[in-house]
Amino acid sequence: MEMVSVSGGVVSLHDARRKRRWAVELQPFEIGKFPVTAHQLGALSGGKPGAGPQHPAVSVSWIDAIELCNAASKSYGLAPSYVVHGTDVRWTVCAEGFRLPTEAEWEFACRAGSSTPHYGPLPEAAWTSHDRVSSPQPVGLKLPNELGLFDTLGNVWEWCWNLLDPARYNDYRVFRGGGFADPSWSVRASARRGGAPGTRLDDVGFRVARGGFRCVDEAQGWSAAEDHERAAGQGLLPFGWTPLR
Repeated sequence: MEMVSVSGGVVSLHDARRKRRWAVELQPFEIGKFPVTAHQLGALSGGKPGAGPQHPAVSVSWIDAIELCNAASKSYGLAPSYVVHGTDVRWTVCAEGFRLPTEAEWEFACRAGSSTPHYGPLPEAAWTSHDRVSSPQPVGLKLPNELGLFDTLGNVWEWCWNLLDPARYNDYRVFRGGGFADPSWSVRASARRGGAPGTRLDDVGFRVARGGFRCVDEAQGWSAAEDHERAAGQGLLPFGWTPLR
């Protein structure tokens, strides 16, 4: 796992439907230089990588990604970040093992200081429908952002830890960044979609993060209490973030 250290800072988030803007102050963390590849997936799952081992691993559900993060932690001798009981998953926030990034971490890392939808010219930074490819492409062939991260935009969507909108979509989890078949307007730092934890799609993979914090049920822009509060909205809360940039 090649990791990049992120010094932390403030990321501004925007929910256009709720007409809400807020800032999240992030502590230092690490995030994968690339999406997890088919080769790494094979090693972590005890299998063999299929064709294109340097392509992003896809058809990986959120639950799969959680379990693979724990497997990676064990392989490095780190305390796993997640306690898993079937589809019930709890993040041990103070653990130093591999995990999925929170949405705030993911967007901060993707933007790498940029306030625009893309950290560079999109054709040079991301695989999109403009490239007319029919499957994910090997990682690292497009331009990285200022942090040295590759493929945060385009190629494959990436699972994050956060719930999409528990008031409307119950247990759906978020994926970010856009994929190889998406038009340019859908491939941007703020793009947000999601699926059920067991959903497997041919354009969705994941990227790992690391970093332990105070051992409470909140960290890096995520809060269990806020999830419960939003879930209690009985469908009255608006759908997700819909930022304009």
